[in-house]
Amino acid sequence: MASDNSTSNKMWGGRFASGPDAIMEEINASIDFDKALYNEDIDGSIAHATMLAEKAIISKEDAGSIIEGLTTIRREIEAGDFAFSRQLEDIHMNIEARLRELIGPAAGRLHTARSRNDQVALDFRLWVKKELQRTEAALTRLIGVFLTRAEEHADTVMPGFTHLQTAQPVTFGHHCMAYVEMFGRDRARVRHAIEHLDESPIGAAALAGTGFAIDRHMTAAALGFSGGPTRNSIDTVSDRDFALEFLSLASICATHLSRLAEEIVIWSTPQFNFVRLSDSFSTGSSIMPQKKNPDAAELVRAKTGRINGSLVALLTVMKGLPLAYSKDMQEDKEQVFDAARSLDLAVAAMTGMVGDLTVNMDAMKAAAGSGFSTATDLADWLVREAGLPFRDAHHATGAAVALAEKKGCDLAELSLEELQGINQAITAGIFDVLTVEASVASRKSFGGTAPDEVRKQIAWWRERV
Repeated sequence: MASDNSTSNKMWGGRFASGPDAIMEEINASIDFDKALYNEDIDGSIAHATMLAEKAIISKEDAGSIIEGLTTIRREIEAGDFAFSRQLEDIHMNIEARLRELIGPAAGRLHTARSRNDQVALDFRLWVKKELQRTEAALTRLIGVFLTRAEEHADTVMPGFTHLQTAQPVTFGHHCMAYVEMFGRDRARVRHAIEHLDESPIGAAALAGTGFAIDRHMTAAALGFSGGPTRNSIDTVSDRDFALEFLSLASICATHLSRLAEEIVIWSTPQFNFVRLSDSFSTGSSIMPQKKNPDAAELVRAKTGRINGSLVALLTVMKGLPLAYSKDMQEDKEQVFDAARSLDLAVAAMTGMVGDLTVNMDAMKAAAGSGFSTATDLADWLVREAGLPFRDAHHATGAAVALAEKKGCDLAELSLEELQGINQAITAGIFDVLTVEASVASRKSFGGTAPDEVRKQIAWWRERV
């Protein structure tokens, strides 16, 4: 019995106008997102056509027509006058079809000695390289903002935390420099990623190279690949390490941004009151007029989930693929494009937030002395001045903390007699180290929180930024 076409359509999928062909078009087409690669595709094609003509594989006249046509197409796309077609699947075929309309049969010579496999590898690699360069510049701006805040607050005392409990006094400048180090590592990862991907895939063809006498070094140089052409055609068309590396460094950077966002959310609460965000990066409540919500920081924190998800998604796509190219790899670009947009926005938002937030130095200083934050200074003094073994000094300090807690006062408010009742070796000199200012000033070890040491680290970074 013949099947009813309408029944068949329902079996294949409800929203498709016809059966398998419509579904295949929907799953196969990538033009909706890979049209973002038009610049890279045109640049690669111009370099390829130029090389083909130089090697006498195509005529100089045909190459000239091809380059002129590609230049026209670029202008059409940038002007919004280009008609993208889903029937033509991807950006490569859309451009090639339009080129044939513009210059005729000579357009067909452009695809000599290349495949869509090495073409898409080239386009995507060029796009990721440019995005990495944008990310490097954005991170440099963010580091610069933190250096400025660190300079302003090299002497501003605040509590340092472990387990989100007051641990020891530090300076806000020192805390800012912690993020300089973190984002500095992110920037270094970006630079390494650029170095790793800086090889040209074009000329690998489908997977085995080509029998035409092409010059891959020429196209690599024309496209700005400092590492020359890739060295194995099979790996070239199946490699997406550069995309995974971008997503990996993006995830690490987003994690740093998220940690910073969390601190800003905490610090901006009335309970902490360490910082106040500007109106540019806050919102109000629809019902509570007193509220000022750190929405920008919260959204930066949330973007980390999207970026991490993109990394996991592409790792999962790639994990089971045999060499060389498989259509699964079409799923790479949306993940990278989305992560790149999210990271760009998060870095820019955080640069703005850090740049114009107001620091409440009085609240920071008041909190810096809470929780007996100078207890370690008391223990260190007993070791350094009284010659006690550290474990004995630790025990004596614990007894002093217990006494201060019982009396409801700070360590510096205990009398000399009370402290000597704990250990006779204690002298009046102990009071020189029990203030938060003395505590931070004493931390002069390399990389410590002493204001002069913080300024040295700022100067070191200034030379490199």
